[in-house]
Amino acid sequence: MNFNGQWRFDSPGKIPDGVCREFNTLIGKIASQGSSRQAILEHFKRYFAGAIGATSSTSSNESWAETDLDRYMSYAAENAPLFIEAFVDGCEVLARSGFVAPDIARMNRILAENNAGYEIRPPDLVAIGIHQPIPVPERYQSLDERAQEIIRESFKNSEQLLAEGRPRQAVQEVLWLMESVATAFRGLSAGDTTIEGKYFNKIADALKKHHKGTTLEQVLNWLTTLHGYLSSPAGGGIRHGRDLKEGMEIGPSEGRLYCNLIRTYVTFLIAEHERLTTGGTSA
Repeated sequence: MNFNGQWRFDSPGKIPDGVCREFNTLIGKIASQGSSRQAILEHFKRYFAGAIGATSSTSSNESWAETDLDRYMSYAAENAPLFIEAFVDGCEVLARSGFVAPDIARMNRILAENNAGYEIRPPDLVAIGIHQPIPVPERYQSLDERAQEIIRESFKNSEQLLAEGRPRQAVQEVLWLMESVATAFRGLSAGDTTIEGKYFNKIADALKKHHKGTTLEQVLNWLTTLHGYLSSPAGGGIRHGRDLKEGMEIGPSEGRLYCNLIRTYVTFLIAEHERLTTGGTSA
């Protein structure tokens, strides 16, 4: 199948357990069509073993073949695209041999019902839903290469954490990035003074003071509110620990929302940094 080639080496995330169970059930139904159930299990073993870079040897009996297939599928589930590819390829080969295999629509229904984040559009496997981040620029002209690498790595890490089902850590990563980007404004001229402060809130207050009535002031107001909420124990509990009785659980949808919001704000802040360092007009 066609998909991002780097996913073959760096997993974008696991396949949901529900998909693994339902695909396994479908394999059982395919196997019921033949005279040798073990032969079908061995067939799929080869594909799922290939997904993890291993080779499969024939099991001693049908029961062991089923156990071995479960084991290979469990390992392959760590990389959702390769897991899906193994199942699709295995089904296609059997269909050409005369077996009735589930069609793409059935597979996509299972993926959608389990919020897998992928859709099969032959010959492509497409990331959808929670795996779609808001685009960000590849380069930022006003920052040095080291700063740009930090930003790229942080965005990449947050997406990886979301794909792994770790939304709180993903939000923590981009919140840290936003605080780091704010430090780029330290030392810039603001009228007859200079932006000072070591931490986000102080830097934001100084920027708002000297850019009243601008989009920058409004964005910083929104961002300060979001930062405070996510840091609060009764909110996201990102910075100061979570209140075990009243704190908010950050689920996948909330995690994607917060990550996309912060990605947007960070991109805007960097654009403003470039404008202010080059003497552009106020936003």
